[in-house]
Amino acid sequence: MTSSFTPVLSPRDPANAIFRETVPATYPWSGFVKKGQVIRIVDSEGCQAVDTLFYSTADHTERYSAQDTVLAQGTPYIGPGSVLYSNRGQVMAELVADTCGQHDTSAGACSCESNTVRFGQHTRYMHACRENFLIAVSRHGMTKRDIVPNINFFMNVPFDTEGGLAIADGVSAPGAYVELVARMDLLCVISNCPQVNNPCNAFDPTPIEILVWEG
Repeated sequence: MTSSFTPVLSPRDPANAIFRETVPATYPWSGFVKKGQVIRIVDSEGCQAVDTLFYSTADHTERYSAQDTVLAQGTPYIGPGSVLYSNRGQVMAELVADTCGQHDTSAGACSCESNTVRFGQHTRYMHACRENFLIAVSRHGMTKRDIVPNINFFMNVPFDTEGGLAIADGVSAPGAYVELVARMDLLCVISNCPQVNNPCNAFDPTPIEILVWEG
């Protein structure tokens, strides 16, 4: 949690959730969240990046737009009160609870190709988020062309004074969570990041948990 951040806690009781599932370390996940429902993503053990995309259930060509979201918020980070926009300028979801703050939506997802460039040829065949995304979206009739820049919940990506960014040690504590209320019927696609070559997962990927409540 960043030093100046004030957590926004949720009043929701996990016992009342209509859906609850643990996503193992390194695995993809996808699921539907209806308009008005609330989805919580829990960083169960701390310092675990959760790469996330949203698509309109009605039309998968409408999907999360990092560019529109950053422009609307006036900040490169996602936090309490942030509104997530689609590539058609429509509101997809709103962040209503957050115990960590400053979630990244600029650094994108790791891939086999980027691993090779950043960390060396020996990492070429390591599993990565882009491959997780491809597995997940293929279950819903999409291809790699449908994978767009994503949100990295719980990932610490500071910017320097010249606009450069770095992937730094995670700051999320065990049990940290975000909650989003869906403003349209959504398909949520997640890669529980398998990266072990930079500190976004403390070099040790761990499980996360997904919960959904009725609005």
